[in-house]
Amino acid sequence: MLSQLYPLLTFTLSALIVLLLTPVVRKIGLHSGRVDMPGGRKVHKAPMVRLGGVSIFIGTVIALLTVWSMGGFVDHQAQPLDPIAEYEIWGVTIGGFAFFLIGLIDDLFGLSAISRLIMQAVIAALAWKVGVDIQFLSIPGFGIVQLAEWISLPVTVVWLVGMANAINWIDGLDGLAAGVSGIAAIVMMIVALFMHQPAAALVAAALAGGALGFLRYNFNPAQIFMGDGGAYYMGFTLAGVGVIGLVKGVTTAAVLLPYLILAVPILDMSAVILARLRRGLSPFVADKRHLHHRLLNAGLSHRFTVLFIYALTLWVGSLAMAFSGMPSGIAYALAATALLSYTGWRARHHAR
Repeated sequence: MLSQLYPLLTFTLSALIVLLLTPVVRKIGLHSGRVDMPGGRKVHKAPMVRLGGVSIFIGTVIALLTVWSMGGFVDHQAQPLDPIAEYEIWGVTIGGFAFFLIGLIDDLFGLSAISRLIMQAVIAALAWKVGVDIQFLSIPGFGIVQLAEWISLPVTVVWLVGMANAINWIDGLDGLAAGVSGIAAIVMMIVALFMHQPAAALVAAALAGGALGFLRYNFNPAQIFMGDGGAYYMGFTLAGVGVIGLVKGVTTAAVLLPYLILAVPILDMSAVILARLRRGLSPFVADKRHLHHRLLNAGLSHRFTVLFIYALTLWVGSLAMAFSGMPSGIAYALAATALLSYTGWRARHHAR
């Protein structure tokens, strides 16, 4: 019975720690002058602390260590993880820590885009080496294709690095990245439990608790930003959980689930990169072509833009639950579709 409560315990503990720690981090950031100044593409009007990722990371890790010490990382027969699964969990957690450090260093001192990308690729390759690897892809016309190692490595690196940066790229409005990540993590937790991947579900639960706990201070009007450290950490961890908890299944549904759950940041990043390349620009040149910028330009308010993207994220997540074959998954998808339709109607009405 206790094992069934571990995800809820992990989520709650992570959220509580982040709720308590974030004001402390903010105070330290203000006193040290580590703030993000307004101007340019930035929406905020006053200096903002960018170190919220510190509280998210600490809360998530403490929650996971606490549940691990209680025996939470065992299966339903009270057996410890097999060595392969244990390496995968360590690959996600230590890799997430390394991505967090890259972002934190960038927040504090600044790093070039190329240096960040190289460091992220190296860490992602090491994660692949210990088992956080994409072994299958679903290719139209061919079905499920098993990947050779020389193909699996670049595919996995692109997925892990790409998702970390995708979450960072949508972190352009108060509460947007935290809410999207929290919703995606909850969906991943539910699907991982359904697919009998309890360890992956616990990591997702801790991340969801940390993200949604941080939202208390990050939703519009935000009091603190997560910074690159928080965005990279959440993006890599979401991508890693998708690999070790969902893609390991050799079915079309299992292979496609993480891409469907994270469709909003994936499509946003892909559309922006293609638009920049078509204009002959570097994909790393910042602009205002993201989904949230387009919605703001269409007349939606800051909050309505964020809420609409939340609804969109929940909708694609519900489609993933239905696609996985989960009981009542179709009902969840229909409910989320109704919510998305209502949110869209309210957004259009509000824009007028």
